[in-house]
Amino acid sequence: MASFAEIPTPLAGLVLVQRKRLEDLRGFFSRLFCADELSAVGFTLPIAQINQTLTRKRGAVRGLHFQRPPHAEDKFVSCLRGAIFDVAVDLRRGSPTFLKWHAEMLSAENGRSLFIPQGFAHGFQALTDDCELIYLHSKPYDAQAEGALNVNDKALNIAWPLEFTDISQRDSVHPRITEEFNGI
Repeated sequence: MASFAEIPTPLAGLVLVQRKRLEDLRGFFSRLFCADELSAVGFTLPIAQINQTLTRKRGAVRGLHFQRPPHAEDKFVSCLRGAIFDVAVDLRRGSPTFLKWHAEMLSAENGRSLFIPQGFAHGFQALTDDCELIYLHSKPYDAQAEGALNVNDKALNIAWPLEFTDISQRDSVHPRITEEFNGI
């Protein structure tokens, strides 16, 4: 039995993954990652880094982050506690969905993950207090290759579901898209 169901999104390459659960009286078992099975959604590179985040306040926002080539990375994001509004923005130069965004609700309860391929910016908003996430990355973080977009950029017009309650100083001053921005 396959451990995952692939759910396409409107942005090519961005895939919602439903983890299948085996439940009984004790609780459930769910596979979080399987290289063989997830290669079908596009995660074909080895995992180079695993990160965990805890966001304490409902309404808090993180993002929108990306890595520039040659350090561009695939990400596989899962919410282990709480619920988030997870956003990916297509930054691929020449893509028919360039600068379009797509969001999914990921939660501990719904068992969904988002595969975010290279060329996308990523961010999220906590929908509950104490949201805990795990990120699988295909490349290690490189500070010199880091890029980011402003979460409030009118050019993106992301429909965040809640008022912002918290955002880091660093994230609040990320640049806005200008006419010169031609993607990655």
